[in-house]
This record gives sequence, structure tokens and C-alpha cells, in this order.
Amino acid sequence: MNPNLLLTFYIVPMVVGLLFMTPIGASMTRSLTDRYSWMKHERRRHMFGLNLVVFVGFAISVHTTWIGNKISEGGSVCASASLFSCDDVIGNPLYNTVPFIGLSWGLLGMLAFGGLFFLTRSVGKEPDALWAESYLNLGFYLTASGLLVIALLISYEIEMQKICQYCTTAHAANIVALFGFWKARQMHENGTWNDRDEETAASPTSKPSSVKVR
Repeated sequence: MNPNLLLTFYIVPMVVGLLFMTPIGASMTRSLTDRYSWMKHERRRHMFGLNLVVFVGFAISVHTTWIGNKISEGGSVCASASLFSCDDVIGNPLYNTVPFIGLSWGLLGMLAFGGLFFLTRSVGKEPDALWAESYLNLGFYLTASGLLVIALLISYEIEMQKICQYCTTAHAANIVALFGFWKARQMHENGTWNDRDEETAASPTSKPSSVKVR
């Protein structure tokens, strides 16, 4: 399969996850709420979207690790004479090795997104646990620190004048996850973290909740 076409299998679910974390998600799922009641609740939609994005980040990191291993065996995955060539970038040991650690960036991405997936799944299962907000804060700071890594890797690509399309997709997953963790923290702060039915909450007779869930 064309490696660029294969990227759609990562990009499409990542975009869907992002939409679930925005007001568009409410409109997008309105016709499905009778069948899937969890879609009525903003927090549940949000955590579903965040879980999906983080899982995509993990999957794309696995893929980049596989590409690196394939190249080290003398193979080729997406070599190209154009600007986009994951072989040239991932196959470059100066790019694909984490300074001072010696791991490949793909393997580090697997560990990072795997840890983030643990956080999002845990919060999704126990949203009212005392540690839930701490997990969201940790996820936010981890993805925020990932921006420094992204800046470093982009500087490598600029120096090589090549772009790794798979790496870029992983970078996008980190940025979308950062937005997801930020918004989840805001939901904690403004009292919309509970499971209120949005239709009921929008009713003139309903009273807004002022309780901050911890």
C-alpha cells in the first residue's frame, strides 16, 4: 500500500477524536444519542475523543519504530526524491536517536503515548476519583513538554530539508492531545465535568451545577 495513503488510517481517527472534543461533536452525534446514551454527555464524548487521539499517537509511534527497524535491515518503506521521505529522516541516526538516552524517537513515542493512554483510560473509567484531576494535569504537562521535542525534531528536518510524514502525524497527535488535556482541566474548573444530560442542562428550569468535581 502507498505509505502516504496509509497515513489516512491514522489521520481520519485523529480528526474524529478532535471533533468529539469540540462543540461539533455534540452536533455530529445528536442523531445517535438515542442508541448511545453516553454521547449525550460532554465529558464522556471528550474522553472518548482524547482516548482515540492518544491511541493514534501510540499506533503511529509503533509504525515509525517499525520503519526504523526495516531500514536498519536494509529495507525501504517510503523513500522519495521529493520533500516527503520518512526513510531519509527516520533512517538518519543523528535524527532518530534520543540524545543522552540512545533510544529511537519512535520507541520513546511509544512509551510516552502508552503512558498517556493509561492516564486517559484511567480517568475515563473513574472520572470522579480523587486522583483524576492530577492525572489530567500530568497529561497536560507531558504533552506540553512534548512541544520542545517537536521543535527539536522539526529543526532536524529543516537541516535535512526532508519531512517525515509519519513523524509529523505523531507530532499532530501530541498537539491535539495537549488541547484535549487542557480542555478537560477547564471542564474541571468550570463545573461541566459531571454527567449532566446536555438537553436537560440546557432546559430553562434546570439549574447549573456549581460543584467542582475532584
